[in-house]
Amino acid sequence: MRMTTVSRGKRRAAMEWPTFALIIACHAAWAMAGFALWPGWPLAALALLTMTIALQSSLMHECLHGHPTRSSAINEALVFLPIGLVYPYRRFKALHLRHHADERLTDPFEDPESHYRALWQYQEMPVWAQRLLTVNNTMIGRFLLGPAIMNAGFLISEWRLIGENAPGVRRAWLLHGVGLAVVLPIIAYGFGMPVWLYVLVPAWLGQSLISLRTFAEHQWSERPDGRTIIVERSPLSLLFLNNNLHLVHHKMPSVPWYRLPALYRERRAEWLAMNGGYSYAGYWALLKDFAFQAKEPVPHPVLRRMPEASRGFRPRAHGRRIGGQGTVPVPARPVKE
Repeated sequence: MRMTTVSRGKRRAAMEWPTFALIIACHAAWAMAGFALWPGWPLAALALLTMTIALQSSLMHECLHGHPTRSSAINEALVFLPIGLVYPYRRFKALHLRHHADERLTDPFEDPESHYRALWQYQEMPVWAQRLLTVNNTMIGRFLLGPAIMNAGFLISEWRLIGENAPGVRRAWLLHGVGLAVVLPIIAYGFGMPVWLYVLVPAWLGQSLISLRTFAEHQWSERPDGRTIIVERSPLSLLFLNNNLHLVHHKMPSVPWYRLPALYRERRAEWLAMNGGYSYAGYWALLKDFAFQAKEPVPHPVLRRMPEASRGFRPRAHGRRIGGQGTVPVPARPVKE
């Protein structure tokens, strides 16, 4: 598939106004939820806070890819306040840009966002940890437990890097600490909300919503393009900034979120052939298939020596398994409903 440029002959705008407006709206909604809704309508406030935290995570992702301005410093400043509490923007940026090396996608050593483990890592784990990771590979498990598992792994890894004085890590966490010094007093004294409640409800559930998207994004395939999903439509598309069309984003990471649907519609058949048909109509179809069934094995299908398990693992096309580890492109056809 030959890709055309995103701009189609036009220069990239100095300011991408849809993204800038959404950043302003997101933070305004967060403040409104805490200052205006929390005193009288606490459940509505918690729901809106959850949505804004999830949306800000998507906006952080958009900013680290060079949006909405051409200035990385301005983009960082626009999402500087860590309303999601856990992830320093600069660490998110560094790790996520490493993730975009498609040739290394899903590799548990090279891809920071891989949910696989090498077999020897898996075998060294206690049985309870193996089972926990298997549950985490179900959609319900990822929604309920994913934030805790992901955050624990991230924080342990970051603590080690801080101890090793890895380049940029201490500075990223220092800046994050400055942001928390602003956000936490606003929550505790401005909103009048217990910080523990903020952590356990909107911060946790905001990450859980994002986990619905990341749950399906990647699978192992010998073909790098076969590792990334397309979820064609979802009521959560705005919250995800159209990253449900994840293959399109990976192939064109500099495209702003609001152009992805048109780019997908223009060449739908080619996109589906490119990733070997790894596509779903929506997240409801994924839930029906994988609510309580692990979507992928925990041990990486290549970095292991379990022939009987490897024979049983195949990439999925339209929710069904196909042979040849995704080496045969499939024509466009109705996706799994």
